[in-house]
Amino acid sequence: MLKLIGTRLALVVPQLLIVSVLVFLLVYLIPGSAAAMVLGDAGATPEDIARVEAELGLDRPVPVRLAEWIGAAVQGDLGQSLQSGRPVAELIGQRLPATLSLVGGGLVVAILLGVGLGVLAGTHARRPVDRGVTAFTSLMQSVPEFWLGLILVLVFVIQLGVAPVVAWVPPADDPIAWLGGLVLPSLALGAGASALIARQTRTAVAAALESRYADTLTAAGVPRWKIIWVYALKNAMVPVLASAALAVSILFGTSLVMERVFAFPGVGTMLLNGVIGKDFPLVQGTVLVVCIIIIAVNLVVDIGYGIINPKARPQ
Repeated sequence: MLKLIGTRLALVVPQLLIVSVLVFLLVYLIPGSAAAMVLGDAGATPEDIARVEAELGLDRPVPVRLAEWIGAAVQGDLGQSLQSGRPVAELIGQRLPATLSLVGGGLVVAILLGVGLGVLAGTHARRPVDRGVTAFTSLMQSVPEFWLGLILVLVFVIQLGVAPVVAWVPPADDPIAWLGGLVLPSLALGAGASALIARQTRTAVAAALESRYADTLTAAGVPRWKIIWVYALKNAMVPVLASAALAVSILFGTSLVMERVFAFPGVGTMLLNGVIGKDFPLVQGTVLVVCIIIIAVNLVVDIGYGIINPKARPQ
């Protein structure tokens, strides 16, 4: 097990290096000049733009700036926002709790709904219940998250008035209100991702229940609920974990739109404002932090594979 953890940790270093280089270079594909954004639209001359670019270090070769940016990022310095002049790391730290709350809530909904529907379909394989669950999950996957979010706001906030108008409340201020505000955004965000988990769970549970060891357990008098939730579901956890890891990447992407629908002050909204305002340090820092979180989640999942399935451990 220690060999598995060491191998996965060793792979994290090149992954982070590749991600850092890609993030730094791809940001330069955003059209426009950062110096022109700093000066504003009021009569900036080419001389002014050249002066600001020199002050920001944008006139130096890209490899030099890349090496300096990675070196500073390793020490926790992601630069300063061109729009606000504040440290990017500080801005991300203020916004990250809202995004992590939203993505975490969406992941909980995706796992609970996906596993529940997958077990229901798997225990009724090739029956009307199975086909009904498959149709429902296909519908959930095809519905855009922002559209589902708007419908939930229209019904539960505007029409029924049973959900709060302001969804985001910091957990330190009011934990109950924080949980209550997460219900609708998490449901809208996690419904689509649950379809992927439901399909994997359905296939694994159906295969487990049709295996010889399930027949042996049934003949030995083991209750059916125990065969499903203890033995069959344990075998289904490997593909479910893989689906959950993939869902995290999807949830981070779709959370950008969901933050706009529910007015969440997360990093997605900040990232969008940074792209529109050509705030390169803010965009680079935000994307890098999100990528690091996703890599960390995949690392935990890989180690989880080894705990659940000894065959996944390196020999």
